[in-house]
Amino acid sequence: MKKKKKAKPLLFILIIAFLLIIIGGTILFLTGPVNAFDKKDVEVQINSGTSSDKIGDILKEKGLIRSKSVFKLYLKIKKVNNLKASTYLFNKSMNLDSIIKKLQEGSEYNPNLVVITFKEGKRITDYAKLIDSKTNNSYDDVINTISDKDYISELISKYWFLTDDILDSNIYYPLEGYLAPETYHFDNKDVTVKEIIETMLKQEEKHLEKYKSKMSSNPHYYITMASIVELEGTNTENRKMIVGIFENRLNIRMNLGSDVTTYYGLQVAMTSDLNSEQFSSDNMYNTRNPKMSGKMPIGPICSISESSIEASVNPTKNDYLYFVADKKGKIYYTKTLAEHNQKITEIKNNGDWIW
Repeated sequence: MKKKKKAKPLLFILIIAFLLIIIGGTILFLTGPVNAFDKKDVEVQINSGTSSDKIGDILKEKGLIRSKSVFKLYLKIKKVNNLKASTYLFNKSMNLDSIIKKLQEGSEYNPNLVVITFKEGKRITDYAKLIDSKTNNSYDDVINTISDKDYISELISKYWFLTDDILDSNIYYPLEGYLAPETYHFDNKDVTVKEIIETMLKQEEKHLEKYKSKMSSNPHYYITMASIVELEGTNTENRKMIVGIFENRLNIRMNLGSDVTTYYGLQVAMTSDLNSEQFSSDNMYNTRNPKMSGKMPIGPICSISESSIEASVNPTKNDYLYFVADKKGKIYYTKTLAEHNQKITEIKNNGDWIW
């Protein structure tokens, strides 16, 4: 009989343990994620002055918590009273603790944020089209702003790498090549063209800072050279070689003979080969024209990467005068025109010509 009485404390312990497991499981369930596998963003707007009670309603309506009462109780237990007004991105895989921590920290998420990625090797007209598509500014707004001589003069006074060279009336677009290609974030679509331009110029200033001691003597030359090899080369190594070749040509008063400058001078896309009449077109960008012997184009022809800046400032010295690339991007260097023409014939015969 005494042995049977000893079983009651054990049974009581088992019941308590079972109840604790049930309670613990319930708490974990009510404070855990609504759906651990659903990571889709849920936007939540918490306005200034919103009570914790109302926040609980909002979270429940959005399906982010299982119980408003548990949410309020959790706040009391944790002594949380500093939930911040903001726009948040939550998801249903977040537990209650993660949601509350985020509400305490606040959020920098901006649903009106405009993200624009400007790529290297593009013309400023391409950038104008992109700004037109991403903001409340039109293509003409951009072109008119970057063509405003008074505004350009104002910018020249602010940035060391902008010089009076870009005010030459023969330059198509004064800021061509000077706007840093990167991904930028703006608060909303009402961002102004000037704000975009100056954000990009500030970034370009950062890019050029380590080259300033050498570039400051003639930034327009280096940026123009960088813009040519941006399109002629494919990496820093071959761009450095090409700059070396161009410098060899300039030193003997020879045409640079860069096809990419012809395309830019004509303002046509690089989508097909040009004819002899186009290659001999008379403008101050076209380095295929006989009048451009020993001369650089009047200005940059596209936006530039740091690879091209590095190449223009620190070229590889060589004794070549010619180069040609196949459609795979491989570049061949030669010393004479005969060797150059022979290489072109080989490339065409192998079916590797670019067009």
